[in-house]
Amino acid sequence: MKIVFYSAQPYDRIFFDRYNQAGLTIEYLDMPLQEQTAAMAAGADAVCVFVNDTVNAVVMQQLAALGVKVIALRCAGFNNVDLEAARSHRIHVCRVPAYSPEAVAEHATAMILTLNRKTHKAYNRVREQNFSLNGLLGFNLHGKTIGVIGTGHIGHAFCRIMLGFGCRVLAFDLIANKELEAMGVEYLPLITLLQQSDIISLHCPLNEQTRHLISDQTLGMMKKGAMLINTGRGALIDTGAVIKALKSGHLGALGMDVYEQEEKLFFRDLSGDIIQDDLIQRLMSFPNVLITAHQAFFTSEALAEIAITTLNNVEQLLKNSNLSDNQAALLT
Repeated sequence: MKIVFYSAQPYDRIFFDRYNQAGLTIEYLDMPLQEQTAAMAAGADAVCVFVNDTVNAVVMQQLAALGVKVIALRCAGFNNVDLEAARSHRIHVCRVPAYSPEAVAEHATAMILTLNRKTHKAYNRVREQNFSLNGLLGFNLHGKTIGVIGTGHIGHAFCRIMLGFGCRVLAFDLIANKELEAMGVEYLPLITLLQQSDIISLHCPLNEQTRHLISDQTLGMMKKGAMLINTGRGALIDTGAVIKALKSGHLGALGMDVYEQEEKLFFRDLSGDIIQDDLIQRLMSFPNVLITAHQAFFTSEALAEIAITTLNNVEQLLKNSNLSDNQAALLT
């Protein structure tokens, strides 16, 4: 059984080789999956893709023609996959729905603390022998109101962390989580959550209903000076609208581990290039904006779980067995 990996990074090779107990044949490609590269999967039973690979109807048809039977996402989100096309070509699609919720939730927390207490700026100052505290003033996180949009595995973990800080935690989701309610989380309508929250963290999936959830309209509902954190998907935020809110001072701070046009930037070393994306260049010019390059998932525990689950998914599907321990991972 052969798997072709697209958008493979050095750490993918380390962890997938380490946990390839079944002896699957793995070919690693550093190029993304798209219409121009689908032919590289010739001879493969399965392909493994990541968040910015293109798996649309055209690519699905190309893969089906090559005999590919399984598309395995080594991530939780699947907004980049045409599931209807997969069904029509009888290709199984699987994912890793809960590799390490704590990894992403803890990164969101780190972004909040960094933006608030400005530890990244303090680090650089002290290295230059500047021990002044001017401009580093923050606020107590304890007692603040945190709005959590989406309380799946990651949102659930984030709520628990914020409760531990002594925050009032508000949540919005289609279905309230009874366990979180018992812990003190209040489920409210989205508009009410936006109006009351000092900090808002996005943990919902990207779909047609949530695309540009953060827009001119919803930003206008937020408290003046509120902080916004996005470790979900880049297109949850209308980048242009957020820039306007930052320029006007209505949005107090922004932390982003994802970006709407990240497929052209993230997971690459562009330090010697001229970046043509004016929106991200503008975002990086704000002193109250913190951007990381889709690293929230990047812990050893998460990478181990991703490798183990993905390889098990592929092996089980290619053997026509049931995903007994990973039913939620099977999408088609």
